[in-house]
Amino acid sequence: MCSILGILDIRRSLLAGEPDKSALRAEVLARSRRQRHRGPDWSGVYEDERTILAHERLAIVDPAGGAQPICGREAGDTAPAVLAVNGEIYNHLELERAHAPGYPFRTGSDCEVILALYEQMQPGALARSLNGIFAFVLWDPARDRYLVARDPIGVMPLYWGRDSEGRRVVASEMKALHDLCDEFEIFPPGHVYDSADDSLMRYYDPPWRHQVPAGIADEDEAVAALTETLEAAVTRQLMCDVPYGALLSGGLDSSVIAALAARHAARRVEAGEAEPAWFPRLHTFSVGLEGSPDVKAAGIVAEHIGSVHHAFTYTIQEGLDALDDVIRHLETFDVTTIRASTPMFLMARRIKAMGVKMVLSGEGADEMFGGYLYFHKAPNADEFHYETVRKLDALHQFDCLRANKSMAAWGVEARVPFLDNEMLDVAMRIDPRLKMTGEGRMEKYLLRRAFAHLLPDEITWRQKEQFSDGVGYGWIDALRDHAAARVGDADLAAAEERFPVHPPQTKEAYLYRSMFVAHFPEAAAVATVPGGKSIACSSPAALAWDPEFASRADPSGRSVAGVHRAAE
Repeated sequence: MCSILGILDIRRSLLAGEPDKSALRAEVLARSRRQRHRGPDWSGVYEDERTILAHERLAIVDPAGGAQPICGREAGDTAPAVLAVNGEIYNHLELERAHAPGYPFRTGSDCEVILALYEQMQPGALARSLNGIFAFVLWDPARDRYLVARDPIGVMPLYWGRDSEGRRVVASEMKALHDLCDEFEIFPPGHVYDSADDSLMRYYDPPWRHQVPAGIADEDEAVAALTETLEAAVTRQLMCDVPYGALLSGGLDSSVIAALAARHAARRVEAGEAEPAWFPRLHTFSVGLEGSPDVKAAGIVAEHIGSVHHAFTYTIQEGLDALDDVIRHLETFDVTTIRASTPMFLMARRIKAMGVKMVLSGEGADEMFGGYLYFHKAPNADEFHYETVRKLDALHQFDCLRANKSMAAWGVEARVPFLDNEMLDVAMRIDPRLKMTGEGRMEKYLLRRAFAHLLPDEITWRQKEQFSDGVGYGWIDALRDHAAARVGDADLAAAEERFPVHPPQTKEAYLYRSMFVAHFPEAAAVATVPGGKSIACSSPAALAWDPEFASRADPSGRSVAGVHRAAE
């Protein structure tokens, strides 16, 4: 986890002469400082006549030598390409062996391989070859060309826009550019921009995004493929030279990830598991109100897998006090996201205090396997599948944003093995009929069956709890009461007048929107947040499955009538 900030297309003004580069550099440094929570370990800056790149580093791989921006290979008088990355490239050793056996690498960084690939590949092929979570800017002064790219699902955040001088500005978080650019937006996941021909290309567009798959139609085959692929993904993502851990809510997804990590924690991934790990004991972390169902379940899992477990509790008042900071860091006013992000934000601070810099997390499984309770209402396999695709396409604005920015607020990196490239490919090629509920099958039945051997039965067959519910049902109720005390009936009645774009439908939504615009008042900032009702399943197709749910403005999973069973 790091941050990047780039100002590109710097050109000499025909009227004012040479621009004041010292002032511009100072501006970049000041704005990069707004993102330093993402990378508190070191700061780096590259500058030439056309470009300034700033990097705030969270040192996880090669802490001693992997500082950025990184310069590429020098060739005579030709200026080398320069790279600034926020992310991790899990298959970098494989790529180095296959495509860059003679490349003079300067560091042990997993990201430097991008510079070697740039010499050989077109931008789309380069981005497709990377298995990782990333957002990067690559500047090639010799060709007067730059690339901007983001990982397939958008685990790593990225924004871009143009300032009043027409310069391109790229940043990891909106807070670094929102009051500099006249217009700005989210850089789309799975895309690469090439300034050479001013093209924005979708490089990640697998067939399952457009058609219902039937590649794996046998249940036993699907279970075997999931077992093998997810374990390989978790192992890859243990690539780390610093203390790490796993988030453990006690739900199925995080429990599977933690159990797999515990199996491989003793051996060092970067050495092909041929030598002992530097930090061989897995630490796991949970958070909740006193007596929350998640904290209880997480303790059961931790004892079963033998992790060193840390159960953090928070009070409702501590959560309420953090709301403004959460919204400033998350850069959203989405109700579901803020509810879930607040306890995660508080937990991240405690994790950081323990010296841990990376955690594995369980995001993505619900989207791939239809784990949300409203998927019980899906009328057929085709609609079920296209709703999972829609959920994945929107994930960068919801759960990925929550996990990344909640952790990054305190300099902790969240990795998401379910969203590994190979895992995505396998999971989304499964015939959706095998993923559907019914005839005694729970949501995510395939995943439960694939990893039942690693977990206690009471965890394997525990029903889905949204994170904001599982930390303790009193949390959501307290948020509603808090908003009701601060937003009057007249305020809500006039919400459309004050907020004509995506007007809030509840007092809780009104409160979050008010906090958001205090930090990000621009219309462009509002446009980065999904509109309409803040419901976790707010697509027209999904709402049509359950007309009663369509009329509700409450995003809690408890709202799915006839499906949710309250945890004990």
